[in-house]
Amino acid sequence: MPQMQEERHYSDKWEGYVDWRNRPALRGQHGGMVAASFVLVVEILENLAYLANASNLVLYLSKFMHYSPSNSANMVTNFMGTAFLLALLGGFLSDAFFTTYCIYLISATIEFLGLLMLTVQAHIPSLTPSACTPINRNTSCQQVDAGKAAILFAGLYLVALGVGGIKGSLPPHGAEQFDEDTTRGRKQRSTFFNYYVFCLSCGGLIAVTFMVWIEDNKGWQWGFGISSGIILVTIPIFLLGSSTYRIKIPTGSPITTIFKVLAGAVCTCCTSTTSRNAIMSMSTTSTYTTETGLEKKNGKNGAETHTTSEDLRLLNKAAIGRPFHQPLQCTIKEVEEVKIVLKILPIFASTMMLNCCLAQLSTFSVQQAATMDTRIGSFTVPPASLPVFPVIFIMILAPIYNHIIIPLARKATGTEMGITHLQRIGTGLVFSIVAMAVAALVEMKRKKVAMQSGMINSTEPLPITFLWVALQYMFLGSADLFSLAGMMDFFFTEAPFSMKSLATALSWTSLAIGYYFSSVLVSIVNKVTSSFRHTPWLYGSNLNHYHLDRFYWLMCILSGLNFLHYLFWASRYKYQSTRPGDQEEIQIRVNSSELQLSHS
Repeated sequence: MPQMQEERHYSDKWEGYVDWRNRPALRGQHGGMVAASFVLVVEILENLAYLANASNLVLYLSKFMHYSPSNSANMVTNFMGTAFLLALLGGFLSDAFFTTYCIYLISATIEFLGLLMLTVQAHIPSLTPSACTPINRNTSCQQVDAGKAAILFAGLYLVALGVGGIKGSLPPHGAEQFDEDTTRGRKQRSTFFNYYVFCLSCGGLIAVTFMVWIEDNKGWQWGFGISSGIILVTIPIFLLGSSTYRIKIPTGSPITTIFKVLAGAVCTCCTSTTSRNAIMSMSTTSTYTTETGLEKKNGKNGAETHTTSEDLRLLNKAAIGRPFHQPLQCTIKEVEEVKIVLKILPIFASTMMLNCCLAQLSTFSVQQAATMDTRIGSFTVPPASLPVFPVIFIMILAPIYNHIIIPLARKATGTEMGITHLQRIGTGLVFSIVAMAVAALVEMKRKKVAMQSGMINSTEPLPITFLWVALQYMFLGSADLFSLAGMMDFFFTEAPFSMKSLATALSWTSLAIGYYFSSVLVSIVNKVTSSFRHTPWLYGSNLNHYHLDRFYWLMCILSGLNFLHYLFWASRYKYQSTRPGDQEEIQIRVNSSELQLSHS
């Protein structure tokens, strides 16, 4: 009787998880939608604080810090790219040494300090350059000096470090609240990622309307100051949910595992004297197993992998060979985990061009709108508020997608997912191609109006409404909804247990590389076009002299080629995640392997 009670108590625990006090997490008390709801509320406020400044930053740098339009655009893409790239660091630390719970609290504090520094600089006139009003678009003001620029970049990149840590820890923290061993848990996790993007948009809606209005009409010191207060408020809100969270126990550096498997495979290839037939025999046997105590502790995640797969067979040698250095000897589970990571990398690489297109939302598109008539009736809309269009569209489409489209797709296909992750990402890629084509056509129309009205060098708004630019925002917003939620769900679901946070951070890393590539592409285009023309396509202080339409057509073509690249890999990808009914098959295979081992 005591033994039965002990077994029941053990089954009530979430294996591999603890609560915020480092005690075993219990079923029914920790995890679930209630715990994830705290994450969603925090994300609204966190994205509000971040996007309030990022969406308008290109105008702050050009109008108040006196950088040129192209330099301002590149600085914004570099800042946002760094923020999203640092999500890898947040994911890595969450998986390896700390927890998503701790990383969020540390990162929020760092972002608060960066915003506070920017608030102080914007508030004190001696820390900003003197005001300057150019006579026309061809004249420029002297940009900020080195000392003041140092304060600016210190604040910006402290914010980037904090944002990176939050983006790398908060989404996986919310996704960890659901039981991936049940169909209900997997469906709830998919719903969480849909509403995570919805909450991003809720924060973005307030950021690009109210907060941008504050910055343009009351001053940037108010914008930075309010953002500082908002990010500070997220900390106690996040802590309120502490008693409901289940927190994944760090399992050591996943990067170390990846390099160990790769090094072990290479070392074995160079030193092994085992014949090829022996290797093939070992790689296909169903009785070979090397399960450590940690794998047993993680239950399903350790018990599933007892055989090496036929994919990337070269890596099998890291587990079945005898490397020159014994520490390079790997378990079957480690080899299979690394294989999974390597197989999702081509999908990850295929999403970078899409995010290069998304970078235009906060750079050239904002500058386009700034030259146009931004009035709606008697109300003047700040150019940086343009993202309100894709944000509202996402807020409408996300619930429709989750509650109407997905249930219908599940009934039509008879599958748990309805629409697969890769189909969703592919849809986002198609929308990005259309968005760039629309952007090119709109820019051609804008420049035609400027020429016909004789306002190429005028600082007055062009007689064309900025709502034309909203068209490209609508398509880019659709692309963002489909791609971002699809990527996060795909990477988290497919990743091994020990690499969930790091893999989820790949979604943000793709965004980061897209922003960086946008900056690089601008530089390459300017360098190449300057060799054929006296003036590069994207150079100078007057946007009306740019050949932005040609740049957008180039991005449309590159996006089309990238989509073909994506189709090549997506059509060959085999999902690693467990489907309903597979768990029993896995258990039968494991029991069979154990029986064969006992006989041998």
